[in-house]
Amino acid sequence: MPVRSAEAQWNGNLLEGSGHMKIGTSYDGPFTFKSRMENGEGTNPEELIAAAHSGCFSMAFAATLGKNGFNPKRVHTKAGVHFEKVGEGFAITVIDLDMEAEVPGIDNAKFQELADAAKKGCPVSKALAGATINLKAKLI
Repeated sequence: MPVRSAEAQWNGNLLEGSGHMKIGTSYDGPFTFKSRMENGEGTNPEELIAAAHSGCFSMAFAATLGKNGFNPKRVHTKAGVHFEKVGEGFAITVIDLDMEAEVPGIDNAKFQELADAAKKGCPVSKALAGATINLKAKLI
């Protein structure tokens, strides 16, 4: 398996400084204090974690469904990453996964069971196990 990489550089102090992130060939741009703590231009680490988690979970759920004899038409996941002040520092405390999927021939009980299994088996979920990961799964 290939090793995936990204890089970042921060210049200056926290409040007035700025950074630059490069993620493979998909993103090459700025991040700042405002893009992380407010709604400034650029990305931030939490947004990238949300993208990684929503993508990984969608794939993990499709794989779990396939292993159990179901062929999904579509799996769509949104991830909300909560970045909060904890003690003297900050932490990612909660990640909300909000998924809906079209899966012919499955009942809701089995759908929920397999969605929970995918959440537990998703490699990004495992990497982020220090945060509470909530899943809202809707069968369409």
